[in-house]
Amino acid sequence: MISFLKTPEPEIDHRILTARQMMEKQGLDAMFITHKPDLFYFSGTAQDAYLMMFLDQDPILFVKQYLPRALEESSLKQVEPITSIKEIPQRILEMNGRLPSRCGLAFDVVPHKDVLFYQELFNTVDFADASSVITQCRQIKSSWEIDRLEASARLSKRTFDYMAQTLRPGISEMEFCGMFETFARRHGHSGILLMRHYRAAGYPFHLLSGESGGLAGALDSPVTGTGASIAYPYGAGPRLLRENEPILIDFGTVLDGYHIDETRMFCMGTMPQKAMDACQAAMDILTALVEMMKPGVAMADVYDSCIRHAGQLGYDTEFLGLPELKAKFIGHGTGVELVEAPIVAKGRSDILMPGMVLAMEPKFNFKDQFAAGIESVIHIGHDKARVLSQTDHKVFMC
Repeated sequence: MISFLKTPEPEIDHRILTARQMMEKQGLDAMFITHKPDLFYFSGTAQDAYLMMFLDQDPILFVKQYLPRALEESSLKQVEPITSIKEIPQRILEMNGRLPSRCGLAFDVVPHKDVLFYQELFNTVDFADASSVITQCRQIKSSWEIDRLEASARLSKRTFDYMAQTLRPGISEMEFCGMFETFARRHGHSGILLMRHYRAAGYPFHLLSGESGGLAGALDSPVTGTGASIAYPYGAGPRLLRENEPILIDFGTVLDGYHIDETRMFCMGTMPQKAMDACQAAMDILTALVEMMKPGVAMADVYDSCIRHAGQLGYDTEFLGLPELKAKFIGHGTGVELVEAPIVAKGRSDILMPGMVLAMEPKFNFKDQFAAGIESVIHIGHDKARVLSQTDHKVFMC
């Protein structure tokens, strides 16, 4: 049988302890965990299950399907089989003698219909929003999680190197995405990019060549691309790759459940000077923001600094998207979801803290011409930041 990497028991214990400390501050005596990435984070398994995490009692993992795998994967002491979620309240009464009074739910991701169902199911329980408890726990990565992210970063580097070796003119954007995703999957990439918003879709085929990069669209990002169809209007499309034009590739790698989000520029032949200058500007901005990103610095200050830097380099118009559609963020957390807290954005007073891991992405959109930029993952240490990404900060000339 294939053996996969499991989350160590001390890691799960620490996460639950941290959550309990935050629950107590918010007046919660339990949290009901249903969102799959949160379930994986707090229990170590992503089987079809529900986790009731108590403030003063051991958590109980209720598994609908599949119990043997959940028992193998999770280090939690109380793992109980159920045939229906409707059994859970009675099982808690039998095991603990009482139901929680005030229970947290992840209102940011749990559908309203499900919230109403849980309220009816646990009819004596007062449900409250626990989104901040969950996201604050998850945004500070342990040394074990940093190891997982570094492993994913190594696979990302191998994939970008593969892109440089196999990129060729005459094939479509979508076809080339299929080629490098196949390579990444061959080496452990799961292919499923998880997002913490019901209107956002994670996809691995974000390749924008030439004028495709200068097209605005539905994506809340500086650059969008044509997409494969009107129904899916972001990322790579049918356009054929050509020599002597800028090609932006943004690829999310997932290994053992941990995401790395990186962007690099490519060119077959000679990169136009205007595009090369923009690529260098993006790398300069990234270098400067890494120097700035120390514990205690406000997210808004990082964002504002990047805006000023781009203006000083002469890119007010193109930085972070078209003038009327500029993105209001410069980076985002990444971990068990591709985009998670915190968001480095305009007006955000949150401060950088040791253990945060952020994908920082200074990018430019030259309308109807091309896109340029870079994205690397940054780890905030105790006194400074470091680049966690392994992929070279350069333009890949093929």
